[in-house]
Amino acid sequence: MSTTETIETLDVTTLEPRMKHPTIFEWFDALRGGEAFIIHNDHDPKPLYYQLLGERGNIFKWEYLEQGPEVWEVKISKLTPTEEESIGELVAKDFRKAQVFKKYGIDFCCGGKKSVAQVCEEKGINPAVVERELEALPDTKAGAETDFQSWDLSFLADYIVNVHHKYVREAIPALYEYTTKIARVHGANHPELIEVAKHFTNVANELESHMPKEERVLFPFIKQLNEAKQKGEKLDKPAFGSIQSPINMMEMEHEAAGGELEAIREKTNNFALPADACATYQVAFAKLQEFEEDLHRHIHLENNILFPKALELEKEVLK
Repeated sequence: MSTTETIETLDVTTLEPRMKHPTIFEWFDALRGGEAFIIHNDHDPKPLYYQLLGERGNIFKWEYLEQGPEVWEVKISKLTPTEEESIGELVAKDFRKAQVFKKYGIDFCCGGKKSVAQVCEEKGINPAVVERELEALPDTKAGAETDFQSWDLSFLADYIVNVHHKYVREAIPALYEYTTKIARVHGANHPELIEVAKHFTNVANELESHMPKEERVLFPFIKQLNEAKQKGEKLDKPAFGSIQSPINMMEMEHEAAGGELEAIREKTNNFALPADACATYQVAFAKLQEFEEDLHRHIHLENNILFPKALELEKEVLK
């Protein structure tokens, strides 16, 4: 791999807006496995990450070298091709593997497109240790685990709305009350609770804006695709072009929500309760953990099962 001193830098700020992403894609496509280049920009180019992931797949590494406020630089490396399954694919086949990834702080939902080797390298974890624990799971899946992979896509979309979206809407008011109260009562002795309240407000706002987009635009279109496939019909392209565009946006918002919950876990030292924790304090932390657990499965069902299957379906059904 070339060092950052010798690889080329593309100054995106000098390009016309309409030429920025096409030029970056040209540079990326010209790379061979193991090569890299740096993009120099005046704002966070994270939307490019999702576009590159959506259109080229999990064949690159994204490394921030500078993160604002005025200059943003990202090193984009093309990976050597591999047949290794992604974390998301592994968990989609057997959700019990999620517990192994959680043990090592490995994100299987928002970060599910990476391989075990990739994420272990990034986190400084010995991949052989993780692989051994994954292989130690019994060959037969736990009987209580639902096989979401086999579900009809329309049914899966409805399930996400009726179970996970419903849970989020019901949980937010109580959690907002709990986090606000413990920040007010215990914030002087535990200032991290003030940050926890802010992060929860952020994740609540993000999800309350996010879920209606899925319910009104993306999920109905996925159900249209599914119905057309069942009837043997073809559909015209929608106004947004490919379903990849709204999926990219939803995955970016998933990552934002997941990042807020990760910040809460870090601020609370994995929800460790202090000696002076009152009943509300204890309930708040228990509910935050429950909320995080539900959101991880919620995002997993979308990022690792519903969205990939919908993209494959689109190829078959659109004219």
